[in-house]
Amino acid sequence: MATLNFGKTVSLKQAAKLIAAIFNNRIMLLSEPGVGKSSTMKALGAMYPNHHLAYIDVPNMDLGDVCMPVIDHETKTTRYYPNARFGMHTGKPVIIMLDEFSKGSPPVINMLHPLLESHNPRLGDIPLHPESIVFLTGNLSTDGVGDNIKAHTLNRITKLVVRKPTFEEWAEWGIANDIEPIVLAAAREFASDWFASYLDYPEGLPKDAVVFNPRMPTQSYVSGRSLERASNIIKQRDKFDDNSLIAALSGTIGEKAALDLSAYIAFADQLPTWESIIKSPMTTPVPDGAGACALIAFNAIAKVEKDTMTPFMDYICRFSPEFQACFAINIAKSSRQKIAFGNTAFSAWVAKNEDLL
Repeated sequence: MATLNFGKTVSLKQAAKLIAAIFNNRIMLLSEPGVGKSSTMKALGAMYPNHHLAYIDVPNMDLGDVCMPVIDHETKTTRYYPNARFGMHTGKPVIIMLDEFSKGSPPVINMLHPLLESHNPRLGDIPLHPESIVFLTGNLSTDGVGDNIKAHTLNRITKLVVRKPTFEEWAEWGIANDIEPIVLAAAREFASDWFASYLDYPEGLPKDAVVFNPRMPTQSYVSGRSLERASNIIKQRDKFDDNSLIAALSGTIGEKAALDLSAYIAFADQLPTWESIIKSPMTTPVPDGAGACALIAFNAIAKVEKDTMTPFMDYICRFSPEFQACFAINIAKSSRQKIAFGNTAFSAWVAKNEDLL
């Protein structure tokens, strides 16, 4: 599939770099629902920390939410002033994300249209700071969720199709954004199902598919977005009973995925405690199942500190090479990478196991 899709789709990271590099163009990110297009705003904000970030939810806007006429009594004329949410009054360059632009009402889209111009872009009667970035998002026409753009708008934008993330890409984001380790571990096992795309099935998805299916648009399904919601539910599971837990998960990611995820919740409640692992890394039992091993690895990435890194390395080195590598690769991409690479035991493991990375 990588060869077939070369030059046709980009990852979210590639999309952010393109927007930053050619910011005078207006790039529109298109993908199926739940891929994570909105996270591009955060990535661009990290690249340009001095820009003002303006997230604009286009479908929920009326004309008055974009610009309002203001009377100039001295000249006996009116001017259009933009809403403060666009940040143009700050004096800073702005990053404006016109989210779900293609679902906006025609009057709102017309009012936003001057932002799409390459020369002298403006909103109302106020020119855009020359270092500002404007990008748009929308869904693919095949998604069947009401996206439509007219020809004169299409001619002013660069359409960019964003593919679904792989498990590895999503896990990197998930670790950085405090996704529950149970969800990360389950996603690793069910990656081929949970990160599948209907675009890869021209004849239609299998009947038991758990991802977005335009032929069944009202169903709950697995996506990066819904997995984040599932993480929120699991983190609070001690506050309600198991029936409520499964019902909530089913209404978030679908019944099949919820039942698969529930097995990992059972793993979590049966595994050795973090305290026992750190206190007795050489005698604490090592689980047999792949799911339990993955869960311990992801849980450690969320918990390990400078003083617990060495005992955990003693413990994880009793696992199979697959799960040692799972821990090492993912912590190296996380915010705890300095803890890892500053640890003698971890550095020694990397030097010894370069072939696994």
